[in-house]
This record gives sequence, C-alpha cells and structure tokens, in this order.
Amino acid sequence: MTVKTKRKITMPTTHFSSISLITYAFLLMIMFPCCSLQKSFDTHNAKVSSFLPPDVCDQSSQVHHNIDSSLELVHKLGPCFARFHDDKNKKLEKSGSYNIQEMLIKDQARVHSIHAKYSRYQEQWSSAFKEKQTTVPIHSGINIGTGNYVVMVALGTPAKNLTLVFDTGSDITWTQCEPCVRSCYRQAQPKFDPRKSSSYKNVSCSSASCQLIRASGGAKGCSSSTCLYGVQYGDGSYSVGFFAIDKLTISSDVFNNFLFGCGQENKGLFGKSAGLLGLGRKRLSLAFQTARKYKKLFSYCLPSLSSTGHLSFGGKLPKSVKFTPLSSKLLSTPFYGIDVTGISVGGHKLSANASVFSKADTIIDSGTVITRLQPTVYSELSSTFQEFMKDYPLTDGVSILDTCYDFSNYDEVLVPKISIFLRGGVEIEVNNMGIMVAIKGPEQVCLAFASTGDDTDLTILGSTQQKSYEVVHDLAKGRIGFAPGGCS
Repeated sequence: MTVKTKRKITMPTTHFSSISLITYAFLLMIMFPCCSLQKSFDTHNAKVSSFLPPDVCDQSSQVHHNIDSSLELVHKLGPCFARFHDDKNKKLEKSGSYNIQEMLIKDQARVHSIHAKYSRYQEQWSSAFKEKQTTVPIHSGINIGTGNYVVMVALGTPAKNLTLVFDTGSDITWTQCEPCVRSCYRQAQPKFDPRKSSSYKNVSCSSASCQLIRASGGAKGCSSSTCLYGVQYGDGSYSVGFFAIDKLTISSDVFNNFLFGCGQENKGLFGKSAGLLGLGRKRLSLAFQTARKYKKLFSYCLPSLSSTGHLSFGGKLPKSVKFTPLSSKLLSTPFYGIDVTGISVGGHKLSANASVFSKADTIIDSGTVITRLQPTVYSELSSTFQEFMKDYPLTDGVSILDTCYDFSNYDEVLVPKISIFLRGGVEIEVNNMGIMVAIKGPEQVCLAFASTGDDTDLTILGSTQQKSYEVVHDLAKGRIGFAPGGCS
C-alpha cells in the first residue's frame, strides 16, 4: 500500500544575525540575480486549504465606522449568511450549498447577457452616428444575471429588515411581497407585507417615476391605474409586481419615498435572500435615489466565501485609494467602464500594451465572478502562469477554466502574483484568493481567469479579482477607486 506524503514548499530559514542576513541576501543577488530572491518577491506562498470552500464563518471583518452608513456584506451561499437571520432565532440556517461548477454556468449566462446588452448599445451608437442624433435611445428588457453578495437594509413603517443581493449591474431594487400571486421562492426571512407598512404606496401608472422603469432595464406595465414592473436576469430568474414607494432605512439613515419593486411573482436562485439591491448607473438605482445624502458615492469590500465585508455609503475616502476615470466610451451605458493598460504575472509584464487592451471595452462588475480577458491577453497570461507553475502537475480544465492543477500532494504552493493596471497609474495586485479557485477539492484548482470569444468582445473585471480591495464608486466625479486591505 502506497502512502501519500504531502510536500510543503517553504523558503529556507537561518539563524544568522541581521548583518549576516544582509550579507547573505547580497551574495544571493550577485550569484542568482534573477532566480530565488526574485521568485520570492513575485510569488504568494499559499496554503492549498485557502482555495477550498469553507464551512465556518470568520467574523473578523468589521463595517467602516468612519463612513456615514456601512452595512455588513457576505456571500449569499457562504457560512456567514446565517448572521443575517433574526437574532432571536438561535437555530441559524445556512443559505445553500456552494457549488462552484453550477456557479460557473450561471456566471457564463450573466456574461452572455451583459454582452447582449452591450451589443444593443453598440447598435444604438452606430445608428445614432448614421442619423446624426445627439442622444442615444435607451432600450430595456436585456437580461443580466444577479450577484452573489448580500447586505441587510430595512423597508417600511415599522421598519422590516430585508437581506438583499447587491448588484452594480442592476438598477431596480425589489423584494418579495405578500401575498404572492402565483409563486415566490423560499427566503430566510418573512416576506415584506405592504399591508403592514403605514408608509407604503403604489406608484401611479401615469407618473414620471413609472416611466423610469424602462430606462433602468425593466419592463413597465399597468393594472388599471397602478404601475407594474418586471425584471428578468440572465440565469432565468425574474420578479414581477407592483412598483411602489416606501421608507428605506440604511443603518440609521431613513429615506422617504424610495422607489422599489414589490414582487408578487418571483422565481430564481437568489440564495434565500429577500430580493435585490440595485447599484447601477441609472436613475432608479440606490446610488441616485440617495444622492442628496451620499453624493452618489459608495464603496464595498468583497470578502472571501468564509468572511464578512461591507457596503458603505458616503463618508471619508480611504487614504490609500487610487482612482481611475470611468471610461468615456461607456458613459452613455449603464455599465461602470474602466480602461485596462496592462497585466503582469510574477512581476513579468505581458507583451500586450494599452493599444491591445483598447480593442475591447472593459467594465467592472460585482456580479460577474470570473474576470474575462481578450483571447490574445488570456493566452499569454495562462502560458506565463504555467511557466511559473511548471513544478506542479496540470490536470483537466472545467467549464470556462482551462488552466488547472492537482495539488492533492501539497500543503502549500508558490503562486505567481498577478497585477492588473488601469488608466491613471492604478495597480490592482490581485489578492491570493483571487488568483486560483478550487473545483473538486485540492485535486483540481484552476486559474481564476477566462477568455472571451474575440479580442473585440467586452472584457469584465469580476468579483473574484476584486476581493479584499475597497472599491469606491464615485459617480459624481466619474471615477472608480481601489484601496488595498479594504475588508480588514
């Protein structure tokens, strides 16, 4: 019988004095100028267990107290979801099982729907140019799959706590409402009952507010004089119901006359959340509806599956934040566009320069999980990554991920650092947990990047590569900021 022994990759240790260590390092640089020291600087010494889905919540992360309003944020399928349940309920229920392969399928559906919506806007730009129009018409009804992280807000009078998926790719906020006309999916909390809120009102079909639904990516309808809304997402999920007004409470801040969807028929895989919080760039998004208080400024830190992050509104900016301007090419769209100028792997800058990246527009999206790159860029990233990882056995890919390794005989591995560079001199050094993802335990751990179909296709900076950064959305000044260590 053969017994497996796990290898541990560690850097050599010594017991020299500090002077001896300096001398030792100097000699190493002379003898091996491009080898061991450079490798240690440009790699992560990662525990294989850090790539695996956890089943215990790490509650070390805190909300930001120097921000006007800051909400705790967790993954809708992670072990921390139970923190969002009623405090009186001692038997806390997990949201659901985390299935990475199912997530990849949904992620690809979201990307396809984003590409479809982007293509629709491209057609509008082309048509507007040919007809010499000064404005671009906005159409609705394009599906975008929902996000993966949740926060808790309160709605109504008296205030009712609701756990909502937050999504920068959507604009309309909605929640499941009683009574459900046909169907409602199962959620962890009791559904919102508008009959029990003294501040609830239906929106009139003839009102200007009702007309904003289509411009914000939804479908508009009428029942007698009452405004109806409908939203559908790329994974087949949807919500249909009354368009309404009620009080929204974020932390201790109260907003009267908040426009939202009161869902009477809802279906989808929302991880037992109560609905969706829209943080897109259109008029019905939370960012615009709270603009007087928060100045169209919000930020988030996306945590690992096992820990907590935050979603914050207004307040002071982190001192370490660096900004990149929103892409001028996408200002007429609902997307948060950014301009990528380069990528490095293990300290090695890929040959693709700004002109290569400029062939495709890029957006940053909290709901897309895996970052999508142009085929030319991804191919070089993957081959460079494999060169750094040549000491580890390759294994079969899965779904959209094709650079995978078998780490079953290792406790720790050396993984090359990856950085993404943006216009304005911004460098995003991808956190260790944003470089690789486990599919079937340690025997299949894959590079967490994927390729688009063509070098001109829209590319996406996904949530996996944003983890641990404070990502600031400053709509008033047209910029996106990044500050490291945002969840600590």
